[in-house]
Amino acid sequence: MNSPLVTILDDERTIRNMLTEALEEAGFQTMAFARATEFEAALKTASPDVCLVDLSLPDKDGLTLVHRLALEQGASVIIISGRAQVQDRVTGLELGADDYIIKPFEPAEVVARVRARLRKAVQESSAGQTATFNGWTALFDRYILVDEAGEETSFSHAEGEVLRLFLERPKRLISRANMQEALGGAAGESFDRAMDVRISRLRTKLGEDPKNPRLIKTIYGAGYIFLGDVSWS
Repeated sequence: MNSPLVTILDDERTIRNMLTEALEEAGFQTMAFARATEFEAALKTASPDVCLVDLSLPDKDGLTLVHRLALEQGASVIIISGRAQVQDRVTGLELGADDYIIKPFEPAEVVARVRARLRKAVQESSAGQTATFNGWTALFDRYILVDEAGEETSFSHAEGEVLRLFLERPKRLISRANMQEALGGAAGESFDRAMDVRISRLRTKLGEDPKNPRLIKTIYGAGYIFLGDVSWS
């Protein structure tokens, strides 16, 4: 069985070399790139399991690339960046990144975060890939929602994690702590705001009335409850 492939996109040679060495010592395959164009060309033939992406790239906006990866690529996306402001972290997570690591960092931390994302992916792949609820079908292998008329709406990997969490625990209160434990990442303001955005986007895609949602209910001060009737296959 092949080792998981981790791609590294960072214009700093020392960062690329440090991460390549640490990840390969941990048993991963790696591919490293200094420019987004090189990375995107490689994606035509390579299928990474985890993408490490710096935001400050010389030839393309890192956030735009993260958003496209989240929508089109099956890999987990972890941002590695020197931008430490809460708003930068929130924006990255809102656009679909699974995790955000601030420079400077210890290589061992990155390896641990990569392993955590891969464990999550294994758990998801071993679970059901299709769920039906209240006229909707969620196809997690294709990241697509299908309504009763057959119209398809795509969702990101990050949005899919939240949707799966709701569908696996229908009619049960899910607190912020539950979400942080299940989805990983650092608890705090950036995580909470990112979850709010992902839930808002899911409500929009499900045609929910933002003032009176019927499926994803907010229980103020406690968390959320998904009220649909769910069937998995």
